[in-house]
Amino acid sequence: MASIKKRSEGSYQITVSAGYDYYGKKIIRTQTYKPDPGMTQKQIEKELLYEAALFERQVQSGKSPDGSRMTLADFCTKWFTDYAEKNLQPKTIYEYRSLMERILPTLGHLKLDRIMPSHLIEFYNNLAEKGIRKQDIYIALPELASLVKKSGMKMTELAAKAGIHEDTLRGTLKGESTKKADEICNALQVKKERVFKLKDEPYPLSSSTIRHYHRFLSSVLTSAVQWQLIPSNPASRVKPPKASSAEAAHYDEELTETVLLLLENEPLKYRVMTALTIFAGLRRGELCGLEWPDVDFKNDRLTVRRASQHLPGKGTFTKVTKNISSMRTMALPSIAVDLLRKYKIWQAEEKLKCSSLWVREWDDHPRLFTQWNGKPIYPGTISIWFKEFRKKHNLPELSFHGLRHTNASLLIGKGVDIVTVSKRLGHANPTITTTI
Repeated sequence: MASIKKRSEGSYQITVSAGYDYYGKKIIRTQTYKPDPGMTQKQIEKELLYEAALFERQVQSGKSPDGSRMTLADFCTKWFTDYAEKNLQPKTIYEYRSLMERILPTLGHLKLDRIMPSHLIEFYNNLAEKGIRKQDIYIALPELASLVKKSGMKMTELAAKAGIHEDTLRGTLKGESTKKADEICNALQVKKERVFKLKDEPYPLSSSTIRHYHRFLSSVLTSAVQWQLIPSNPASRVKPPKASSAEAAHYDEELTETVLLLLENEPLKYRVMTALTIFAGLRRGELCGLEWPDVDFKNDRLTVRRASQHLPGKGTFTKVTKNISSMRTMALPSIAVDLLRKYKIWQAEEKLKCSSLWVREWDDHPRLFTQWNGKPIYPGTISIWFKEFRKKHNLPELSFHGLRHTNASLLIGKGVDIVTVSKRLGHANPTITTTI
């Protein structure tokens, strides 16, 4: 609620709170009101209440007279609340908030109407320099595994205490790089230098990452123009670095055949997940979001209706597909359908073994790929497993997402037209397919 304070020169100061900025500091907006000569005290009080109420509504709507005096940090707080949270996907919001970790210290203090193209150019140049990395990356020393064993804590218990996923902890202990060294050390109450080492020297950000910063800032400043806080968008007068164009990483036909042969000796769940991605080109989230009613065994078809996603602080959750075109039905080869039949039988047997431990709340939405107790699988699990699978068999480096690219490349190599490939992949238009 607005507060009113009389000043010595006969004017009044109206103060309104506009929430808190990214640093947790309270945002205060003020406006001065000076009564017209000859007004009675009663008239002044009535006019003051009107002006205070009007000013408070303006501040809450972002249209206050001093809106141009809003800093970029203040406006971003409002932008996330009034626009992003209502219109964007959770993962997009999470990624945008992570960008703020670099933007705020450099540009956050600038008033909206004082941001110049030169400020943005200098920021982008800074991102391209070494040492800009926002968080150090560490590799665990052998002492960490020994300390975990001595602690007597189970993996699940330690991961929960550190506030990270169990697969992240297991990957760290296996030698994978991590940004969660502080969290693990705090949980074990040990100094970081004793059990971790820095992976490598700071490195510059890629041109594509810098372009991501540019797109975000341009979107935010476009909103500021549309909300009539600034007359023009300074980002529209800046050219970000050109994105380097490279063919998406994938395996060729011979390597793909090798992978399919090696999978025959792997756990059935991971064998099915990997093969299904090769044959259907699914995104990882779409794969983990599949439910048994999505599989049409009679007609050898698969329908993508949803995706599974995991975000720090939010956990694993179900979301809509990336876009409307991502909801699609595709034909599957008989080898994939036969694998799915075999896997369904195996999963039913596992469910019986678990008995009362199987989580019944998911019976109405039976996922294909689950944890041991029927809960939806953590999407990162398959990526971690595939990395270990590659290392074990000395396969060329490729992320699990690269199998989706492999599917597309093999289809194109077999002469399937781009429009059909694009529809199977769930791309918004064929141009995306040809570009990637």
